[in-house]
Amino acid sequence: MAWATLSGRPRSDVPRRRENVLNQTEHLDALIIGGGLSGIGAACHLQSKSPQSEYAILESRGSMGGTWDLFRYPGIRSDSDMHTLGYDFKPWEAAKSIADGPSILAYIHETAREYKVEDKVRYHHRAVAAHWDSESCLWTVEVERSDTGERLTLSCKMVLMCSGYYKYEEGYTPEFVGKDLFDGLIVHPQHWPEDLDYENKRVVVIGSGATAMTLVPAMAEKAEEVVMLQRSPTYVVSRPAKDVIANFLRRFLSPKLAYALTRFKNVRMQQFVYRRSRTKPERMKEILIDQVRKELGPDFDVETHFTPSYNPWDQRLCLVPDGDLFDALRSGKASVKTAEIDSFTKEGLRLKSGEELRADIIITATGLNMSVLGGLSFTVDGQALDLSDTWSYKGVMCSGLPNLVFTFGYINASWTLRSDLVSEYFCRLLNHMDKNGYSKVVPAVHEDEESMPARPWIDEFSSGYMARSLHLFPKQSDQDPWRNTQNYSLDKKMLKEGPLEDQSLIFTGAREARAKLDALDVAS
Repeated sequence: MAWATLSGRPRSDVPRRRENVLNQTEHLDALIIGGGLSGIGAACHLQSKSPQSEYAILESRGSMGGTWDLFRYPGIRSDSDMHTLGYDFKPWEAAKSIADGPSILAYIHETAREYKVEDKVRYHHRAVAAHWDSESCLWTVEVERSDTGERLTLSCKMVLMCSGYYKYEEGYTPEFVGKDLFDGLIVHPQHWPEDLDYENKRVVVIGSGATAMTLVPAMAEKAEEVVMLQRSPTYVVSRPAKDVIANFLRRFLSPKLAYALTRFKNVRMQQFVYRRSRTKPERMKEILIDQVRKELGPDFDVETHFTPSYNPWDQRLCLVPDGDLFDALRSGKASVKTAEIDSFTKEGLRLKSGEELRADIIITATGLNMSVLGGLSFTVDGQALDLSDTWSYKGVMCSGLPNLVFTFGYINASWTLRSDLVSEYFCRLLNHMDKNGYSKVVPAVHEDEESMPARPWIDEFSSGYMARSLHLFPKQSDQDPWRNTQNYSLDKKMLKEGPLEDQSLIFTGAREARAKLDALDVAS
């Protein structure tokens, strides 16, 4: 292990307790928690940028892919283009830029094979707790085997959390009055039955987010009737499933160059739309609603069903490829109802207006339950750590939490844009510590930062799943390095190009090790 030596000599600062830990349990340089889009990408970055590191990926389920393996509902697809949702090192070469779930899953598997990280994944390994010991400068991670029931421990120098942002075990469903009275089937998209038969059935989809807007046109192809029942409207944007420019560039340029240019174009477009939404919200609102009117025609009640009460990007915009949702609404195969639910009934739903909606199947596309750092419990030198008491360092580490980096993508752009940056930052940290003999790195609030104001970890974002859980996340402030910027350009400079050492990131180990080596040299 590269970090255990300095200048070609055994590290004399490795405490006896560390030797005991290594003798008792398997040790690795790094552990990646999660084998989804982020975790596989992180492993590829480690393979290429930190090849000296021994690592493993812990995946709680029986297969890789995360979200793209878990969700199996009809029409499952990305709500971001694959030139930004794809990895920065692995070109997306399919004709469709807005891709279906199986194609994204195949892309993840192909990447894992190409970068030879498949054997690094340990399936059915669920990390449940992590304990930091300052004497040994190691994490001990408790793991449960879901296939055998076995409990085991692993030790490591560094942890990279790639566990996503929601609980895989359960989706969010509000408390509906009379739910047990319903004679039909109630399904949450996160737990879609493989054998669900909805052909010629009456279906009500509760919700107005990306999942609902994916399900409605997909199910409308077979169902007798599909109603999207929403409490309030969401901004909806139609976009071609194929990126004409990307497909044109691939005809004349190498896949890598064509991908890089398309990625650059799409990142700039995302940033432009988000900035305009913040600086000129009323104008952006007008543009978005006008586009919907053009899609649905003058007779459709756009004011009621597609005009939100909030500004654009106070919540995520919903993307519909090739206007498939609008096609379904225009054809009469689907409809939208904006109203509040009073209760479930034997035959469907009663609205607060008194209207009854009959249904054979009710889909509760009502959101996610968020999970902070995979739901792990953390202790530092025997003391339990409450993450909500910590400060977010550059949006990737927590004050007082040593040798741990976490991945959380953008709410205003593609997830993988940030996960790639975080993985590169993790590799930079690991290599920097190896090179300088450091054994510990931890963010700490400097004395001249103690009076900085606290802000929510994600600011100016009102989506329900986030609002329900923000109190569990670390705090951010209004000054670097304690901001969680949600800005790709700023993050790129800070995480990929900026200096690693500053007054708020404390590295230890090198000075003590060198002093002891010098003492040994003098004695010899």
